[in-house]
Amino acid sequence: MQRMYIPQVLTSTTYAKHFKHLIWAEEFQMDHDLEYYGINDAQLSRHNSYYYLKVPGLAEKRPSVLVGDRILARHWCEGNVHVVRKEEVGLKFHRSFVASPSEKFFIRFKLNRYPVRRQHQALDSAFSQDRVLFPSSSHIPRAIPRTTAPTTYEVTQAVLSIIYRERGSMPFVIFGPPGTGKTVTMVEAILQVLAMSSTARVLACAPSNSAADLIAKDEIRPPLLLILTRMETATFSVPPMIRMLRFRVIVTTCVSANMMPGIGMPRGHFSHIFVDEAGQATEPEAMIGIKSMADNNTNVVLSGDPKQLGPIIRSTVARALGLEKSLIERLMEREIYDEVQGYGKSVVKLIKNFRSHSAILKFPNEKFYRGDLQCCGDPKVINFYLNSQHVVKKTFPIVFHSTCGKDDREASSPSFFNIDEVTQVKALVQSLRSDRTLRITDNDIGIIAPYHAQRLRAVADGVKVGSVEEFQGQERRVIIISTVRSSKEFVEYDLRHTLGFVANPRRFNVAVTRAQALLYIVGDPSVLALDPLWRGFLNYIHQNGGWKGSSPTWDTRAPVDEKSRYDAVVRGKAQLDMNEFTRMIEALTIGGVQALQDGEDEDVNANVDRPWNEVE
Repeated sequence: MQRMYIPQVLTSTTYAKHFKHLIWAEEFQMDHDLEYYGINDAQLSRHNSYYYLKVPGLAEKRPSVLVGDRILARHWCEGNVHVVRKEEVGLKFHRSFVASPSEKFFIRFKLNRYPVRRQHQALDSAFSQDRVLFPSSSHIPRAIPRTTAPTTYEVTQAVLSIIYRERGSMPFVIFGPPGTGKTVTMVEAILQVLAMSSTARVLACAPSNSAADLIAKDEIRPPLLLILTRMETATFSVPPMIRMLRFRVIVTTCVSANMMPGIGMPRGHFSHIFVDEAGQATEPEAMIGIKSMADNNTNVVLSGDPKQLGPIIRSTVARALGLEKSLIERLMEREIYDEVQGYGKSVVKLIKNFRSHSAILKFPNEKFYRGDLQCCGDPKVINFYLNSQHVVKKTFPIVFHSTCGKDDREASSPSFFNIDEVTQVKALVQSLRSDRTLRITDNDIGIIAPYHAQRLRAVADGVKVGSVEEFQGQERRVIIISTVRSSKEFVEYDLRHTLGFVANPRRFNVAVTRAQALLYIVGDPSVLALDPLWRGFLNYIHQNGGWKGSSPTWDTRAPVDEKSRYDAVVRGKAQLDMNEFTRMIEALTIGGVQALQDGEDEDVNANVDRPWNEVE
């Protein structure tokens, strides 16, 4: 594919062709993957105007189904999704469609093409300036004011670098590690841009609805947001263009940024385009608003952290050719975006962490951020659990609870669970909630579990339970991580399919940096220690007295070989035929019996357990 279709060199001239082919590869893979979720002999139950369909794996987003998606039934009768619950969806069909309770259907899920269509449309635009796509030393702006403010030095410098940039400058990057307030910094920069010039107009984008909502809530009073809402349907509508032109700030998801040229807004209307959480968007996705609306004078600002979770890509081909690398990550690989040399001109790295206790911050700080981060959290918050009954060592607010349980998975779901870890998590939550001395609410506790079956056993309605992806950008006073896996024979499967926390540094980074005052991990150390990153972290916890349960089976004082394959012995002992294992799992979970009979290659089925991107 690369030789036939992909340009040999990525330039502003070949940019559109390069990414359009990657998007086509990703769309093909997504469409292909959806075939595995087809349901044989499904039954529809009717309630009022909706037909309800139970979807195995829905809570796990396998498949990912959202309101507005289409599902085909019977002779390809098309139903529109109006309701999405944990295990079922509510559909509306044409009035001629009638289904009896006993009737059975073959269900097929259809790919939502809205996002990819918007990306193609943006790539087809004429905007292809090197100063945005491939900035070099010739694009570095002239002198920018430098701040000497001692308390919020980096934040102030970032704002100054944005508001005093000459028009049509190269993109500016707010590099925001965990807990450093990158969104707050971006919002402050937007407010200062508007205060500096009465003619300034801002388009603020983010890859998800929740991230866009966060920008809007920091910018606009909630009552004003309701002006754009159709009360009868509780959905947002686009006002007429004449009214849109009067708004000084428009907040939207990256994909929906395409609505501006769609209603006729002129290119160059926005003086500034901001993209928050830019590390979570694919480059074509982040570029929708930029390529659609920027002109020679538009300034672009990207905010994010390439060390945290990036976009979810299902196509092996697209990943290998760079679609998994975000725009902010690609730019920061360029010499002019060096954190030191480009400081204030192309990038500002925020280093004051206002979230976590220093012990929680130390390990990920050294592994991912050169040790630059400074602990600046409120002592009343970050020291909350020191000297409490919930920690092993009174001065160390991290606990690793060593447990060895049994992995299991329900026949109707692709989700693993570990009942022993569930029991430990329940006991901990109950202990935290019943503490009469250190009182907290359910909202102060977060439980991170990589598989939804583990999450379904939460003990309190108010406790947020979710995947690592769902916690990115969030924080809790207490974070409990249930790593689930205890079966060494599944490690090869984990490494091959990038599941859980094993062999995924970015997922690890996000997971361990959400806690403010207490980080509590429940897991099997003999499995986790097969990954060098986890082995180093477990060593750190053990050496600092945070260990609970059975002792490590290795010397925690021995240096960790970052390139070592600690799982090699396990691989040899397991002697597991991965083709047979994968086919067995599919037969047990998502109706993969036909795939089993057809004898399809395991590599073709490799995406079954990969997460799906949340199309918004």
